Amino acid sequence: MLETQWGVYMQKNVTEATNQNSLTLDEMSSLEIVQTMNQEDHAIDPGVKQALPAIAAAIDLIVKKWHHGARVFVIGAGTSGRLGVLDAAELGPTFSVKEDRWIGLIAGGKEAMWKPLEQHEDSGIDVVTELKSYELNQADVLIGLSASGSTPYVLSALQFGRKIGAVTISISCNPETDASAVSDIPIEVVVGAEVIRGSTRLKAGTAQKMVLNMLSTGTMVRLGKVFQNQMVDVQPINQKLVQRAVDTLMDLTAMTEPEARKLYQQCGQELKVAILVAMTDTDIEKAQAYLKQSDGHLKQAMNRLM
Repeated sequence: MLETQWGVYMQKNVTEATNQNSLTLDEMSSLEIVQTMNQEDHAIDPGVKQALPAIAAAIDLIVKKWHHGARVFVIGAGTSGRLGVLDAAELGPTFSVKEDRWIGLIAGGKEAMWKPLEQHEDSGIDVVTELKSYELNQADVLIGLSASGSTPYVLSALQFGRKIGAVTISISCNPETDASAVSDIPIEVVVGAEVIRGSTRLKAGTAQKMVLNMLSTGTMVRLGKVFQNQMVDVQPINQKLVQRAVDTLMDLTAMTEPEARKLYQQCGQELKVAILVAMTDTDIEKAQAYLKQSDGHLKQAMNRLM
């Protein structure tokens, strides 16, 4: 009976299983170690691939809620929490997303980004208190990150989100997890046992980062922050990003650099406005008006003008 229960437990807790391919890891040369790790990483792609329909459904739901003012909260502990905070932080300069629209929360607070405060992952009270301070409501979206799918900090967040009517999405690396059970859209990316038993900063962490990339990037594309495959909502907060905006304008319009830089400045460093002016030969005010009517979708605004 106990053996049967243990077998069921291990089937549902793949992240804690022993990897038979790395039992002699401590006897390997450096080259053999990295070869073994590289071989194990091959399990990530099929694990993510089978979750693509759920990831796409999550994007559709986030976009729908976003148009009604939703905020997206990404919740995690340890590696998962750090990945969520990292992804949230990069959306500002890349897509001009305001800090209060896509928010990363990690067990132990901001200090946990730099220090090992994993003991906080067992606290479900802290995250509920924090979400209440943000006045989480039914208009919002909550994404819970937990490789095991059983982290108390994440489970409490998902349960609280579901209780108040917010959309709940979970990303875990085990099948049939507790997190999935309390999620509107469960995303389970099963990538097998880690090279070092239970070290989910490895395959599971990579898989979670890939899913986060898809969720945030797919959402931003659907929201019109990409034209063709170019970032057109870049925040011009440093020289590199200003130059990227100018290069994009040159690439799309065949303008010279001085011409592109001048127009970009005339348009208040609003790249989509500058592109619309250059490609449709319209004035700045009309370009701004058409972009507003099109909810910031450059291609839709262009179709209206042409």
